[in-house]
Amino acid sequence: MEQKVVVSGSGLFTPEHSISNEELVDSYNRYAAHFNQQNAEAIEAGTVVALPYSSADFIHKASGIRSRYIYQKEGALDIDRMRPKITPRADDELSHQAEIGLAAARDALANANKSANDIDCIIVSCAYTQRAYPAIAIEIQHALGVQGFAFDMLVACSAATFGVHRAFEMVKAGTANSVLVINPELVSPQVNYKDRDSHFIFGDVATAMVIERAETASSAHVHKILSTKAVTQYSNNIRSNFSYLNHATDLAPFAADMLFHQEGRKVFKEVCPMAAAHIESHLGVHQLVPNDVKKWFLHQANINMNTLIIKKLLGREAAKDEAPIVLDTYANTASAGSIIAFHLHQASLLSQEYSLLCSFGAGYSIGSLVLQKE
Repeated sequence: MEQKVVVSGSGLFTPEHSISNEELVDSYNRYAAHFNQQNAEAIEAGTVVALPYSSADFIHKASGIRSRYIYQKEGALDIDRMRPKITPRADDELSHQAEIGLAAARDALANANKSANDIDCIIVSCAYTQRAYPAIAIEIQHALGVQGFAFDMLVACSAATFGVHRAFEMVKAGTANSVLVINPELVSPQVNYKDRDSHFIFGDVATAMVIERAETASSAHVHKILSTKAVTQYSNNIRSNFSYLNHATDLAPFAADMLFHQEGRKVFKEVCPMAAAHIESHLGVHQLVPNDVKKWFLHQANINMNTLIIKKLLGREAAKDEAPIVLDTYANTASAGSIIAFHLHQASLLSQEYSLLCSFGAGYSIGSLVLQKE
């Protein structure tokens, strides 16, 4: 008999600090003015490019973002620093990333009516981990008291969906009965707050999901995973070069190209049709068409991307309750965005209704799940 696999619970950790577009623009513009003044002669000579100014309206029009949460606000808006000030912790203290992941994990376990004893495996899947080893997943496993095994995986903005894919495969194959997938997206340290075109994009958050056999699920809202689909296609249009190799290359370890950077227009032009085709193909596996989908939990990177993809699929704009948007207050949270949308809006789905959860990001990478409410 085929093993039915479900999402039985999800969790969300939201940092206490946030930064509005207005705050961010005020800081950036003061930094740009200072930079341009300090480099006036070189700018006049044409050897240095003057920094452009920004506005809150520009950010909202370009992205749909109005604010973002941040794990540590101190330092991020200081024009003499322009990066968060995060206090180092000793090796025997819980790491910052494990802390936020643990909060989301506990929320997901509570929503799934599960305890640590019910979990066989933990996957931490996110855009960045704060160290190479020991794995953040194993640290969280230890903090929760989970038996079994745990590991980290990185697939940029598709990490969350790809992590759920692995959990689905484990449960379906019987190598685990219940898997906890955690996405601690502590991305603000990789943001270049000196770059007008990217300083507004990301926010910090952590999400989590419990994936288990349908027969053991006992939560209020259970969603059967009908199938998963993934694709990757190499591209340099979204890139972050920071690496342990920086210690040996003699390059500036925190130069602009070591932080997040992208060719936004190229990403928009290439990813939107790729994502729409991927989704339509995935639905077709189940003889479904886009209008059969009640809710769309799409990657939360840019409102214009989501609008275009939905229009390609439905032939019209989606209503707010059809394709929930959370990036206006959370911004782009790397892989966690579609999970946030699911966590906050899945409860209104009725039994047997379909939803689709999809990520798209660097790589390029696209991951999707077709879900049906039990």
